[in-house]
Amino acid sequence: MTVSKLPTAALSLKQFLQRQRVLGIYRNMLRTIRLVPSEADRKYLTDWARDEFKRNKNATNQDAIRMMITQANNHLEELQKSLALAKS
Repeated sequence: MTVSKLPTAALSLKQFLQRQRVLGIYRNMLRTIRLVPSEADRKYLTDWARDEFKRNKNATNQDAIRMMITQANNHLEELQKSLALAKS
């Protein structure tokens, strides 16, 4: 008998959209981190982002998840602004 890789419970539409939003933030963060000139800083930021997202992977409280999304967006904007200032 084969074991299914599908989750036992399907996500609701709200959960699915929230998951897509989180994955989008994660991808954007990694893309932005690639623009950091220093290899050591890039490595540190990549590890930090990966650890933060992994640490919160199993969060289920919707209010906490919304707060984490807001914080991640703030971190991403701050990083983008810092990179823009460094280039000018």
